[in-house]
Amino acid sequence: MNITREIKSLILVLFGVVLFIIGFNFLKGTSVFNDEIKLYTIFDNVEGLQTGTSITVSGLNVGKVTSIDFLNNSTSILVSFVIRDDIKFSKNSIAELYEAGLIGGKSIAIIPKFDKFTVFKSGDTLKSQVKAGLTQTISNRIVPLESKIESILTQADTLFIGLNQILDQQAKKDLNLVINNLSGTIKKINSLSSVIDQILSKQSKNINNSINNFSLVSSNLKKFSDSLVVSDINNTVKDLKTLTQRINKMLLKIDKGSGTLSKIINNDDLYENLDSATKELYELLNDLKMNPKRYVQFSIFGKKQEDYKKNENR
Repeated sequence: MNITREIKSLILVLFGVVLFIIGFNFLKGTSVFNDEIKLYTIFDNVEGLQTGTSITVSGLNVGKVTSIDFLNNSTSILVSFVIRDDIKFSKNSIAELYEAGLIGGKSIAIIPKFDKFTVFKSGDTLKSQVKAGLTQTISNRIVPLESKIESILTQADTLFIGLNQILDQQAKKDLNLVINNLSGTIKKINSLSSVIDQILSKQSKNINNSINNFSLVSSNLKKFSDSLVVSDINNTVKDLKTLTQRINKMLLKIDKGSGTLSKIINNDDLYENLDSATKELYELLNDLKMNPKRYVQFSIFGKKQEDYKKNENR
């Protein structure tokens, strides 16, 4: 059977139409040969989201966005997408819109829920949420900061205007003089610091020697303390303690009246006897001085010895 040229042309045209349909559906994110689940979600703004954008679950690509259009009689955006039919999550799962990169493109990630509710089926609408991207986060931080900076600048400007109004010409001159003096003081401090640096650089060797000497002294002190620790200090302290105890015992005996030393210290008779003896010795010496002939006599003819008379003036 011969196939005419017309039949061949018809077959070629039909094949081209089939390829066109397959390619068109592929570009739309749908598959002609595989069964897929079609789902919907609604956003207020989908800037950066495009048809054909991948749908992911935990980073795994499971589908694509098929269409983006307005919801009937509203400004909300209805996003249609398809996923593999082997994906089984709860219909309470969330479709999250997020930034896929720093360039600004958006993608949709499904946050699956595994509760006991009904598993979603084709035609269901998932809840939606928007994850703030890096650009939005920076913008949210910069806007308040910009407001604060503007407020600070305004307050500073008001402060300077108020100071300018308060200060008269003489006060301004005085303020300039203070600033000039402060500048001069700073210059002197800088000069002094330069001189100190020069002195330190010249005396660095002596400073190092002083530090070394200090280190040597510290080492000697450590050796001396170690020698004290090693020495027999405990026995010395023990002997000193024993001596102290003996002295305490002796003082206690003296205080109680035991022994000769205690009698000498505590007995008043000894003092009275010594005092009486001292007085008599004084009288004897005084009488010897006044009447030496009474004690030393030398006479050829003899002389009657005078009786001793007690000195009443004493």
